[in-house]
Amino acid sequence: MIGDAILFYLDDDVFSLVGRPSAHNWVQYHGEKDGYDVTFERDERSAVNPTGRRLYRFQVQGPTANEVLKKLNGGDLPEIKFFNMGELTIAGHKVRALHHGMSGVPGLELFGPTAEGEDVRAAIVEAGKEFGLVQVGSRVYATNTLESGWIPCPLPAIFTGDDLKDYREWLPAQGYEGTGSLGGSYYSDDISDYYLTPWDLGYGGFVKFDHDFTGREALEQIGPPKRQKVTLAWHGDDVARAMETMFQKENRAKYIDLPLSNYSTWPNDKILQDGKMVGVSTFSGYSSNESSMLSLAIVDVDQSEPGTEVTLVWGEEGGGSSKPVVERHVQTEIRATVSPAPYAEVVRASYRPR
Repeated sequence: MIGDAILFYLDDDVFSLVGRPSAHNWVQYHGEKDGYDVTFERDERSAVNPTGRRLYRFQVQGPTANEVLKKLNGGDLPEIKFFNMGELTIAGHKVRALHHGMSGVPGLELFGPTAEGEDVRAAIVEAGKEFGLVQVGSRVYATNTLESGWIPCPLPAIFTGDDLKDYREWLPAQGYEGTGSLGGSYYSDDISDYYLTPWDLGYGGFVKFDHDFTGREALEQIGPPKRQKVTLAWHGDDVARAMETMFQKENRAKYIDLPLSNYSTWPNDKILQDGKMVGVSTFSGYSSNESSMLSLAIVDVDQSEPGTEVTLVWGEEGGGSSKPVVERHVQTEIRATVSPAPYAEVVRASYRPR
């Protein structure tokens, strides 16, 4: 797996690809290399975009989201099927709306030109006052993935193989793939051990061999999946014990940041069962909705039954790596319960195909 993204159809011959840069880079490379009649305009995330974004993007989600959106739209909302788009009018501006269902409750993802973004945001905040709308911020935004079961940042599987040499040389040295970091308790000298397949990520149902596509032969050779995506619910008393060590001078566990606990671009923590490694834990953090520390993991199929008890090794070897965000610490073990992905019952029900 190199990356995933959402492809928005905006107009005849106009599309918007939204996701991590790994997907954009792969698509642009093939668009240029293979001679397609296509042009690209990049709109990078704010952290690496000194000229500013072209589009704003807001999520309006929650039990009263539809009431807020109706008020903003000046009437009933258009019927928008799951993962389809429609249009609203907010503060006199045409706004595109995706029925995303990001949090498993009513709401829409809204986007449009950045020049109109502040007008739209101010109108949303004002309309939401009577319905209890709260601006939750970027740190909380990503916790939804823990509940919905989407692993947002698999390591792009592009660092090995002569057939990808041209692509690696095409990529910018200071880009996403060149500057990202590995972290966690899982160590391997073979970078391909960190690669994930579509089946690992829960995308097996999307793989169809009724047409030609790049990578088809490799997927046909994989065979039945050996691992499965799950959610790990960390035992609260073990989490509390690890956090308690912050108040001692020595033998402190790796700091567990809240609400998101990732301290590298591509986190990989070992999962053990009776001392044997049975999988890796990736994205981790705290869900206030579920009152639990959760992580998204890939485990051996025979360990994927909900209710299975496993142990997660938290922290890095040898006192921690030299990454600036890694303080000196010792590894610690945290018990966890294998749970479904998506974890939230409302998400498992609402994400069923329509």
